[in-house]
Amino acid sequence: MSDIEMLLPIMVGDYTDFFCSVHHARNCGFIFRGPQTPVNPNWFHLPIGYHGRASSVIISGTDIIRPRGQGHPIGDAQPYFGPSKKLDFELEMAAIVGPGNELGKPIDINDAEEHIFGLVVMNDWSARDIQAWESMPLGPFLGKSFSTTVSPWIVTMDALKPFACDAPKQEPEPLPYLAEKNHVNYDIPLEVWIKSKEQSEPSIVTKSNFKHLYWTLTQQLAHHTVNGCNLRPGDMFATGTLSGPEPESLGCLLELTWNGQKEISVGNSTRKFLEDGDEVILTACCKGEDYNVGFGTCTGKVLPAIP
Repeated sequence: MSDIEMLLPIMVGDYTDFFCSVHHARNCGFIFRGPQTPVNPNWFHLPIGYHGRASSVIISGTDIIRPRGQGHPIGDAQPYFGPSKKLDFELEMAAIVGPGNELGKPIDINDAEEHIFGLVVMNDWSARDIQAWESMPLGPFLGKSFSTTVSPWIVTMDALKPFACDAPKQEPEPLPYLAEKNHVNYDIPLEVWIKSKEQSEPSIVTKSNFKHLYWTLTQQLAHHTVNGCNLRPGDMFATGTLSGPEPESLGCLLELTWNGQKEISVGNSTRKFLEDGDEVILTACCKGEDYNVGFGTCTGKVLPAIP
């Protein structure tokens, strides 16, 4: 096993990143817009998503070079340019498309499960300072496109059926094309660990669960195709950061440190955002009565920016 080289399990033709955790959406809204309207009204009517960069989807174990870009200017100064000062992880899972659909022919919500082959663990690395400056008004670009890490093991939906659970009640009720007969999530415990270059062992920094997802996988897929967009085998769509309701279940450093306003403990040191040499390890494992369904690990080590 030590001689095996893990590879991407699919050729990712297209990659979409959704924004489907209400806890993550609410926290990000508080951080960037304040308490008046932490979640935009449209968020509760449709799964929000954007088209990500498939070329930089990489396999677990690949090093992450700290990206460079523009950051938000301070006062009347010019925008900052250089290595990201707010490099972050995002605890996500991604669905791999099975059969897919023809252009112009949407997938019905109640048939959507038949078009999802399985799930992988995903870390959608984010440069928060680059992202915050460039996202006015079109959304993520260079702050996300430098690297997206996935685990090498696709766990099929059949294997996850014993762990199905009720998805959160949605208010207001979704429009008919998103109203599904079988409104379920899956009980998948998730963890993030960080190992700094000074540590011999990693330290846990958050625990969450897939079951907190507000918009289900099937709703994401049905919405993705309702306009006639065609999905193809091997395409990937991700959940967005999977944050839970408790302070210890937040799925990224942006939330855990409230955009760097406080620090968290990582072994004998502290962090606001990731430092060079940090290795981030994501894990997911369903717990059966006398068995586990594991996803393996999703790892990446941060290297210094290229001069």
